[in-house]
Amino acid sequence: MNPTQPLLACLLAAQLGAQTSPEALRTASERLRTEAFRTHGAYEDLAWLCDRVGNRLSGSPQLDQAIAWAQARLKAAGLVNVHAEPVLVPHWVRGRESAELLLPTPTRLNILGLGGSVGTPEGGLTADVAVVGSFDELDKLGETVKGKIVLFDVPYTGYGHTVVYRHDGAAKAARYGAVAALVRSVGPVSLDTPHTGAMDYNPAFPKIPTAAVTIEASTQMRRMQQRGERVQMKLEMGAKTLPDAPSANVVAEIRGSEKPEEVIILSGHLDSWDVGQGAQDDGAGTVIAMEAARLIQSLGLKPRRTIRVVLWTNEENGLRGGVAYRDAHRAEFKNLIAAIESDSGSERVRAFGLELLKATPEAKATARASLNAFELVMKPFSVSLRLGHSGADVSPMVREGVPGIGMEHAATHYFDVHHTHADTFDKIEKDDLAHNAAALATFAFALAQSDVRFQ
Repeated sequence: MNPTQPLLACLLAAQLGAQTSPEALRTASERLRTEAFRTHGAYEDLAWLCDRVGNRLSGSPQLDQAIAWAQARLKAAGLVNVHAEPVLVPHWVRGRESAELLLPTPTRLNILGLGGSVGTPEGGLTADVAVVGSFDELDKLGETVKGKIVLFDVPYTGYGHTVVYRHDGAAKAARYGAVAALVRSVGPVSLDTPHTGAMDYNPAFPKIPTAAVTIEASTQMRRMQQRGERVQMKLEMGAKTLPDAPSANVVAEIRGSEKPEEVIILSGHLDSWDVGQGAQDDGAGTVIAMEAARLIQSLGLKPRRTIRVVLWTNEENGLRGGVAYRDAHRAEFKNLIAAIESDSGSERVRAFGLELLKATPEAKATARASLNAFELVMKPFSVSLRLGHSGADVSPMVREGVPGIGMEHAATHYFDVHHTHADTFDKIEKDDLAHNAAALATFAFALAQSDVRFQ
């Protein structure tokens, strides 16, 4: 026996309610796992969402359909207080888009406009391309890029490090008079498939059209420029932003039997980009949260605290769902035990990361010790428990002191297909979804049975 196991068992027993022993939790966990692999409900739900609804950008009819579908599924699972909480969301429409390299070698290029971009003038625009590898390199060129298309050919060194070029590239290029901006797809591979995503403008400079190109095309244009060749492109984009559209977060509950006012949130986001099927981002997180609650409900387990499913709208291009929920539920903050989010794909969960932004170092140390109490019950899932990052949708609440917990998936190939036409259901592993749903259900139920507060 691991010498730490008796200590962990004692910690867990000390934090649990009188009616739930560590042995009872282990039994519940085994039942949850067995049921998850017997039914594969998360896999079946995700297949339907991807095949029958497809991608779900904010403001689209497909997102409305997904919101209605999720409510029906949660009601069918026996959850209560199932409802939609209205949110106004951005409504960006891609329109038709194309790019053609005119010089030095005529070539059709695959592109994806970035979310929030303006379109080109009618008939498109034709301009020389200036390739840069950093913002510093752009600053050195300065106004020599005026009238040109700036291409940021920046190698992927991790999403957090590289995504700034996608988000800020257009504003930086517009500062020097560029007529458009392109960004090398933010991902480790592209297989000639571009990666889209959100961008933003600086109101001090003109709004110029901006799109992602593939890694193949980006590196090719850099080689051409290094050989001293003139690189010229025609770019056409029909993108536009319409007035905000009505949408909603989906909410459902298993009411707590003893402490219904204390709430544990399980969540993922229903919206996706308008390409592919949104399977990894974040259909997987959505069905994991739904299935975890369904498993608990279907087995007749009675959590002492309330377990609440929240399926967010508009994570991808505005975070309006998370902000609206924060604003509507501030009165509950003192009783939100944890807001858990799954938004890093379908591969097996490796850790639950607890984020406490308002806590003192002493309080974080105490919270870390409280997490230790759950290590034994989570051991069969090979899941570690640690301080970490929670998630984008819960972040508005976390910034105001609510404990956030992120499901940290392996994500080995997540960024290969992230925000692309290739984010489709065929990449999903059936057993991974069952494993993840059972792991989340086990952790949520154990936390619901305990008296743990992380701050």
